[in-house]
Amino acid sequence: MVRRKGRIRGLALAAAFVLVGCLGRPAPAMAPRLAAPSASTEAPDAPRQGTATPSWRHREESPAPSPSAAATATPMLDPTATLPAATANPTATPTPTFPSRDPYPLQVEVMRQQTYPGSEITIEQKLEPGTNYSRYVVSYRSDGYKIFALMTVPTGKKPATGWPAIIFNHGYIPPAQYRTTERYVAYVDAIARSGYIVIKPDYRGHGSSEGEPEGAYGSPGYTDDVLNALASAKTYKDADPNRIGMWGHSLGGQLTLRSMVVSKDIKAGVIWGGVVAPYPDIFNRSARPRPTRAPQPTPVGGLGPYGRPWRQELTAKYGTPQQNPEFWASISPNSYLADLSGPLQLHHSVTDQEVPVEASQKLVEEMKAAGKPADLYTYPGDNHNISGNFTTAMQRTIAFFDKYLKGS
Repeated sequence: MVRRKGRIRGLALAAAFVLVGCLGRPAPAMAPRLAAPSASTEAPDAPRQGTATPSWRHREESPAPSPSAAATATPMLDPTATLPAATANPTATPTPTFPSRDPYPLQVEVMRQQTYPGSEITIEQKLEPGTNYSRYVVSYRSDGYKIFALMTVPTGKKPATGWPAIIFNHGYIPPAQYRTTERYVAYVDAIARSGYIVIKPDYRGHGSSEGEPEGAYGSPGYTDDVLNALASAKTYKDADPNRIGMWGHSLGGQLTLRSMVVSKDIKAGVIWGGVVAPYPDIFNRSARPRPTRAPQPTPVGGLGPYGRPWRQELTAKYGTPQQNPEFWASISPNSYLADLSGPLQLHHSVTDQEVPVEASQKLVEEMKAAGKPADLYTYPGDNHNISGNFTTAMQRTIAFFDKYLKGS
């Protein structure tokens, strides 16, 4: 009898151990829900250095319990585990489409959605006066930067509505060499003596202006500076806000053309030797020999002696003009000539070795197709600055501004 009881007790203990073993077996590891990726550059599944490995990582899953055990025991869940997210693999990254359809700040439609408030014009320095006008170094705000400029103000009797004004957009000058009061002295003087306020902005990164130089063709920065100069001129006490024109040379010609399709406040524009061809033509300018300028070092990535990084960057994202003509048209003011804010007068040397005369000739053809008036004056045997025919070209310029800004 005692032996029988001992045998029964042994069987009971064995059954208990089996039951405990079933209850104590770890549950199959459950896939955790990963937190949203942080700004860290580490891979989502890589443990951070100096931290313990989470309990759900590197754990081998136990075999599934037998049907009989599952029927008699409730598996213990790991309290550190969470239910899997009903989403795609969190480590997967979307494949970007090429060419990209992302908006770009230089696109004309994007620029039209921005604001260009300018600021009050601050006189920083009074300079020696001109024949019949005062001269100042002034400053205003553009995109948070303090931008300097040369400003002239006529000294005669101010018209009832204020003096007409010209925003003067200079051409390319190496930013480190640029000085507010140097270059374009005769150009500014001729316009100022004719009864106009003249404001010649020092684009960002030029002279004492804050910011980094960005170029005119791959960034809207210089155009922003020009449009903020325009807004600042409109609020200047001696200026007539309804009689503002714009003059541009070379690179400044591109800024003038772009500004006139973005803003409605520019009543007339004059461009000398302007970079005004459509973007595919600008894109290919590096292939042209330009003996009047020393070759530039080839930028990283290889863009030719006159290449600029913006070409490589935009091509890498949006494709070439052949691959994605819609994008290149969208950043070109030539695509929006029907929206020009006023009439345009062009001047170009036939023998210009910096910017070919074909740029202005093609723009005139495009303007006619868009139903917009445009006058083109060409000068045989002259240079990029039209210095050989300066007097004639400037007389035509002043007469044009007088007609559309003074009504005379």
